[in-house]
Amino acid sequence: MNIQKYSLAELQRIDSTHFLHPFTDHKDLRAKGARMIVRGEGPFIYDAEGNEILDGMAGLWCLNVGYGREELADAASAQMRELPFYNSFFKCTTPAPVQLSAKLAELAPPNMNQVFYGSSGSEANDTALRLVRHYWALEGKPEKNIVISRNYGYHGSTIAGASLGGMPDMHKQLGGAVPNIVHVMAPYAFDLALPGESDHDFGLRAARAVEDAILAAGADKVAAFIGEPVMGAGGVKIPPASYWPEVQRICEKYDILLMLDEVITGYGRTGEWFAATTFGIKADTITTAKALTSGYQPLSALFVGDRIAETLVEKGGEFYHGYTYAGHPVCCAVAIKNLEIIESEGLVERVRSETGPYLSEQLGKRLGGHPLVGETRSVGLMAAIEIVKDKKTRARFQPGGSAATLVRDHAIAGGLMVRVVDDTIIMAPPLIWTWETIDLACDRLVAALDLAEATLASKR
Repeated sequence: MNIQKYSLAELQRIDSTHFLHPFTDHKDLRAKGARMIVRGEGPFIYDAEGNEILDGMAGLWCLNVGYGREELADAASAQMRELPFYNSFFKCTTPAPVQLSAKLAELAPPNMNQVFYGSSGSEANDTALRLVRHYWALEGKPEKNIVISRNYGYHGSTIAGASLGGMPDMHKQLGGAVPNIVHVMAPYAFDLALPGESDHDFGLRAARAVEDAILAAGADKVAAFIGEPVMGAGGVKIPPASYWPEVQRICEKYDILLMLDEVITGYGRTGEWFAATTFGIKADTITTAKALTSGYQPLSALFVGDRIAETLVEKGGEFYHGYTYAGHPVCCAVAIKNLEIIESEGLVERVRSETGPYLSEQLGKRLGGHPLVGETRSVGLMAAIEIVKDKKTRARFQPGGSAATLVRDHAIAGGLMVRVVDDTIIMAPPLIWTWETIDLACDRLVAALDLAEATLASKR
């Protein structure tokens, strides 16, 4: 099918007739029609009407090296011609996942030397859940199978991923979640800190919620704690500096495995290859996906810590789990080239020392004083803007999320793609952004805030 044959209206009609979109109110979408993105180049995307939009979400948290990278297309093409696919079942393998595994072990934290592949972050988190429960069974403790997670956490959209996550609307649609998963408070100081409570003290209190859940269940029943270093889809909630060291201490005290979800934060987003390094976390599993290939191919990699891997090898027995496309050679070839680009262009270092600090500075300087902005926060190239009705009381506009949605819509209309979560505007742009790109994004955010403020004022 050649899409050039079709008008925008016809493509939208076919879309409405045949394509069910993820996370979508289909009645609403079909009334309005989908935005048709037809091309990307560098940090920009282009729609079917010719509008240029600065992509502030890196596709969906993933396009770290930007659009139009011929090297990645060439890597996929070369691998397709040599060997488009073979499975990794039945004691078989292919060169690309072997080479990628060695590279990932080189980049990963020191205790991470084994990799299990899938096609998405959701699959990776399913695998992590299965693996930690299998680990404890091999250790003779099958009753140690409760996993502690957090409200607002996002760990994917499969049944296991949604069960691990802390999104109530997703839980309602499950019709029965995976059992033995407990959720505790999130380290979200903007909404949950007590009056006069310091960030340090709030971080310790949020961490103690994990300990309280362990004690309530019994440490002999708890397998693991799972968390994103920075909560991404939940609204870029960045924990206080006191939070992760205390969580680490608690997990070690009660012999609880620590599962880290870096599907969003992995591969440079926070200014280190992995946010585990940014926050000083020693995990037992790390789930990654998205930016592993910069979204050019679907691939996930679950890093398995030495403690778990050694038990798998020493105890033996089959791990009854896997995917047809685990270690897909084309996806792995693209990942290898993508990691080469990130390294050769120094993108991780740029985020750490240049663009990350500049984004933080400019958000605070340009947006922090705006009447609608309650807080700006960022780490690396990952940012949030809290939209409020009253800066002093942090009261929100009603209905919840309406004002933030208005800001988002003005931003997109003005040429900046951002996302809204409840009352929060979030951004996670490609790592190729420069100071000039950040300035352009801030210009468009300020304009969107001003337009939203005028619209809201006219309704009072």
